[in-house]
Amino acid sequence: MARKPKSRSQGTSADGTSSVTLIDVARMAGVAPMTVSRALNRPELVREETQKKVLAAVRATGYVPNMLAGGLASSRSRLVAVLLPTIASSIFAETVQALMDGLSVANYQTLIGLTGYSASREEALVEALLGRRPDAIVLAGTDHTSTTVDRLTRAGIPVVEIWDLTEKPIDMAIGFSHEQVGRDVARHLVKKGYRRFGVISVNDPRGLRRCESFKAELARQGIGDCPFETLPAPATLEGGRRGLWRMLEYTRPDIIVCSSDTLAEGVLMEAASRGMHVPDDLAVMGFGDLTMAAQLHPALSTVKVGGADIGKRTAAALLERFQMAAARGPVCIDTGFSIIDRESA
Repeated sequence: MARKPKSRSQGTSADGTSSVTLIDVARMAGVAPMTVSRALNRPELVREETQKKVLAAVRATGYVPNMLAGGLASSRSRLVAVLLPTIASSIFAETVQALMDGLSVANYQTLIGLTGYSASREEALVEALLGRRPDAIVLAGTDHTSTTVDRLTRAGIPVVEIWDLTEKPIDMAIGFSHEQVGRDVARHLVKKGYRRFGVISVNDPRGLRRCESFKAELARQGIGDCPFETLPAPATLEGGRRGLWRMLEYTRPDIIVCSSDTLAEGVLMEAASRGMHVPDDLAVMGFGDLTMAAQLHPALSTVKVGGADIGKRTAAALLERFQMAAARGPVCIDTGFSIIDRESA
């Protein structure tokens, strides 16, 4: 009975007859096997000309490194897991891109997992990922189950909680205070003369914390009545339209404050469909300063949080931690935020 040839996906040579090894790559590149290993795992230690030869040989042979075997030998997988609530909207896009760019320079790869705003799903993902020995885990937010916190504390690897701050991080926290966002936006809009508010948010923990802080600050300013529409996550244009439609059934606010730019864009669409003029008939405030915010008509007032900066700082913090023999204790980096006034409010 004839044997089936191995497929390329099994790590075979170009003719499909034998597995390509690191030695094959070294022979083609005209360098030592150890040099190939360094070029693939520690490129900063290899001359640029040598690096090019090795990469050309890798492409020519179709060689795929066995990262598991290499990880077992070096105690490094060169894999960083990033857990996000959603990729349905682009609010995390700049952060992820900057994080991936920063890590790839040092030959670290990223694996993205989606929690769906569920703490229990995050717990299951953390359990599965730890069994695959990532070098670090990045989590969006600071709201986790006690089991997740315990597992990550015991794992002995760098952990970064991003897009949030907490007094007791698991390891490192890089982001901003959602409560402070809510307070500052309320003070800003009251100072501009607004008195009749409405709030539309999806039911994600960070957005709800911003909105509750916003309402609490309004109460301190003597404004106690603030209608609040909560929608299922993730944020969508349809959700923003539906939120305004529901709110206008029982109240007519001067301004709608949304937990995301995506919802705010939906509000603008629904207002336009009703013949309402923004900001004269209804002002709108978003959050996130997504790419489209400045391009809308009218341009959207919002809160800029510097997603790319969070990604860059996270990558830098991880690379620094990878070089340390031991952690130096919890780290919190406040990246701040800014309120952007445009035409919609």
